[in-house]
Amino acid sequence: MISKNIIKEMILSSRTFILESITGIVPRAAADVTAPGKTVILYGIRRSGKTFILYDIFRRNPDAALYLDFEDDRLAGFTAPDFTTIQEAFLELRPEAAGRIVYLFDEIQHVKDWERFCRRVTERENAVVYVTGSSSKLMPLEVDTAIRGRAWSVAVFPFSFSEFLRLRQGSAERNEILFGTRKIETKRLFAEYARWGGFPETALAAAPLDKTKLLQEYLRAMFFRDLVERYGMTNIPLFDALSDKLFSSFATRLSLTAFYRQYKDLFPFSKDLLFQYFHHFEESMLIFAVRKFSESSYKRSRNPVKIYPADTGLCRRVASEDAGRILENIVFIELARRGGEVFYFEDKQECDFIVKEGEGARLAAFQVCRELTDANRPRETGGLTAACRRLDMTEGTILTDDQEWEEEADGIKISVRPVWRWLLGG
Repeated sequence: MISKNIIKEMILSSRTFILESITGIVPRAAADVTAPGKTVILYGIRRSGKTFILYDIFRRNPDAALYLDFEDDRLAGFTAPDFTTIQEAFLELRPEAAGRIVYLFDEIQHVKDWERFCRRVTERENAVVYVTGSSSKLMPLEVDTAIRGRAWSVAVFPFSFSEFLRLRQGSAERNEILFGTRKIETKRLFAEYARWGGFPETALAAAPLDKTKLLQEYLRAMFFRDLVERYGMTNIPLFDALSDKLFSSFATRLSLTAFYRQYKDLFPFSKDLLFQYFHHFEESMLIFAVRKFSESSYKRSRNPVKIYPADTGLCRRVASEDAGRILENIVFIELARRGGEVFYFEDKQECDFIVKEGEGARLAAFQVCRELTDANRPRETGGLTAACRRLDMTEGTILTDDQEWEEEADGIKISVRPVWRWLLGG
């Protein structure tokens, strides 16, 4: 049993820290999510800003918010019955919050059966509950049945480009950013965003060396805490070879069967273990696998996947020759952030992304290239129009570094737009 006095001390110290010491909070869309009668679950890759989202929510509700971090060593040994102690301690401190408490629980996966308390207070006590934690343990399909159907899951990614701009530029009138006095600065910041990604700490770091060290630190932590330790991945040669392959092959197709044939004689591992390790990379949200568009789940599973790291800062190769793949990675993450179901299209030609979005599973097609030229036009426009014709779409989008116009090809309307402007909704 955790001491009530310790809980009070933690509640008060967290309040002081959040309200007086935390600076530079960037408003994020996840902080605006409300789901009456449900627990909001914020899950995502390590260092993506989940905790700061809780800080933001706290600041919006200073008289009713209760924040606790379950990685705090003072909560070692915390069990589900101790939630009652938390509730009692908070109401003794702030009795006026009765009936409207906003619970903010960080790293909740450390507490067994946390779901039952959250369900009870949201359903019976008009409480608002936000929880964060391990991406694998809190993903929608992994959530305990005790709360499934009574939870609202929200994936948290590193900063979007619009959030990155808000951090670096502050507020600005939209037309100034897209077309006016700040356009040049916006494009410069996009080049920085494309190179270093959107992890909040990386975005705030000034020196390239500091950014590099932070990203290296993140990868080490993600590899060993979120993968090797969590899943007991003991075949280190396989782990190293697979991670090298995944990050060097981003935005390209990867066949695990081909990987198996290439490496099986170099060190011992089974095909089942390979697929298991790959699945763990996906569960951690360190990488995303995009499958071929097909109405048949069997065909989707039998074809190679395209790999996209969760942030371009994690792409190990960021030289100029990879600029097209970097752009493609940025576009994928934004499509995933917007909530669409993303596939690639391949028949005789390839289209980078087919997105099922909204009610009725409306389809949208996107092609990504650094620059549309006479040399690559047949491939880029051909892949897009082939996908549109096959899937009965009348228009598609080609996203480039900095080109913009509209044209028609084979009866398909094509919008050519800069990636940076598309990211900002322009």
